[in-house]
Order: sequence, then C-alpha cells, then structure tokens
Amino acid sequence: MQIIITGGAGFLGQRLAKALLSSNLAFDELLLVDIVTPSYPKNDSRIRCLQADLSEEGAAKSLISAETGVVFHLAAVVSSHAEKDFDLGWKVNMDITRQLLEACRHQKPGIKFIFSSSIAVFGGDLPATVLDNTALTPRSSYGAQKAIGELLVNDYSRKGLVDGRVLRLPTICVRPGKPNLAASSFVSSIIREPINGEDAICPVSTELALWLSSPDTVIQNLIHAATLKAEAFGGWRTVNLPGVSVTVQQMLDSLERISGQAALSRVQFKPDAAVNAIVSSWPAAIDNTRGLALGFTVDGQFDAFITQFIASSKPSAG
Repeated sequence: MQIIITGGAGFLGQRLAKALLSSNLAFDELLLVDIVTPSYPKNDSRIRCLQADLSEEGAAKSLISAETGVVFHLAAVVSSHAEKDFDLGWKVNMDITRQLLEACRHQKPGIKFIFSSSIAVFGGDLPATVLDNTALTPRSSYGAQKAIGELLVNDYSRKGLVDGRVLRLPTICVRPGKPNLAASSFVSSIIREPINGEDAICPVSTELALWLSSPDTVIQNLIHAATLKAEAFGGWRTVNLPGVSVTVQQMLDSLERISGQAALSRVQFKPDAAVNAIVSSWPAAIDNTRGLALGFTVDGQFDAFITQFIASSKPSAG
C-alpha cells in the first residue's frame, strides 16, 4: 500500500512522515509531494520524495494509483498569504483539493482521504463554545477555502468516491523554524524566539484566547484518523480535533515560569489590525466531546507545550 502526503516539505508533512515510519500502519511506500522537493525525514527505503506543482493539469491524477491507500492532504496556502493573494489561495486551497478528489474518484474509489481543515472555517458572532455542527461562517478567504474543501470531502464521501476524514486542526504551538505568513504565526513566535534568545512581536491583546494543540498531539491525531473505520464518523465526516483554550497572557506566564524573566522581556507588543481581525474571529473554545469519543487525544496544561518544544529542539543523539 502507498501513503501520500501533500505538503510533504512542510513542518507537519515532515513530522507526520517521520511518525508514520515508526507507526503500526503497514505500507510499502510513503510518497512526500510538494512544490519544492521534500527532504528525507529519515533513512528508510519506503520513502519517495517528489517535487510537483499539483495545480498543473494532470499532476494530481498522476499521483494516485491502484496502490494508493491513504492520502494526507496537508498542502495549503496559509491564512494571511491566502488573504493577500486571493487567486493563489483559491488555486491551491480549493482547486487542488478538488483535483485530488477527482483523481481518487477515477483512479481508485474509496481511498482514505484525510483533509486538514482549520478552525478558521468559523468566525464572526460565535457561541461561547463551538460544536462540530456549528454553522461555518468564515471571516477570511482561507477560512472560506477550507470550508468548501470540507464540503467537497463530505460530498465525495457520501457518494462513496472517497473515504473522507476532515480534521479541523487547532492552532499548532509551538512550531519550530521561522515565522511564516500565517496570521497565527505569532502564537509560536512569542514562545519560540524568546527561548532561542531572539525578540518576538505580539500583534494582539494579551486577553485574546486561542484554541491550541501541540505538534505531537496533532501528529498523533492525524495518524489516528487513518486507523478509524468509516462508520465511526457517521454521516458527517468532519470532526473538531480536541484542543485547549489558552489566553496570550497565560502563554506568556508559562514562558516566564519555564524560561525566566529574560525570555519574557524579549516579547514586544505592536498591534496589527489585519492579524487581529483574522485570529480574533476564530473560536476560543470548542466542545471536545465528539473528538474524544472518536479516540482523538488532547493536550494538558500549556507548560507542557513549551517543554515539548524545548525537548524536540535538542540535537538527536548520534
């Protein structure tokens, strides 16, 4: 069996690939695909890396074969980038999703299609706690594109053309590396940069509450989604992955508690209306009941997010 990861050069794609290679899932090939050539996350003969622009005609179709069993569709243009480049956002976030679904439909119906959606599908005047069936009211192009992707995967699943699983990911913290064009990039930056001895900018109020999950938990939940039977989801294939509600102030308190006052002093506050408009429209609390019932896992206190990042940043032995 073949497993495909789109967005295979990205942080999540690389981390997912490494975890899959150590998991109990049986497969013969793990194909990492991205607009740039993905790195090999591990020395394993099952890995194949491919540079491809999936928006090109026929590119998506060429990926899917009779051997394909699971597609993790992670490739996306992130929130602020999709907001600034309207055409690119729709081209990547919607058109490629549809083309991949069509490829699965015609090459091998019934492939497990795991679509990474986002809490950005919610926005505006939300209830205090969002449910899986809360109406989608995105307030960004990225959120609208992800919402349409969700509906596409559900409809293709209803018709038996794919075995879809839509996962609404919380904001992931703490991401390694450098800031990207996501509106939520600061969520990791205000922890990661100070720990690394660098200054960071916080563009929002410390009172803002965020819905978060750690990288390890998100990866664990992505893999878990591939192990579930289709019947477990019922008639609606979309699930809010479990997360925790944390204010920016609570994050900074944890930073000071774990890394000291010197680290905290590296965080500077410069309001950014554009960033705030996007992230403040997202839900701050989501009911975890359905996700936990399906066997997905949730993080604990935010201190553990920081200790996880510090531990993962240490050089590997050997």
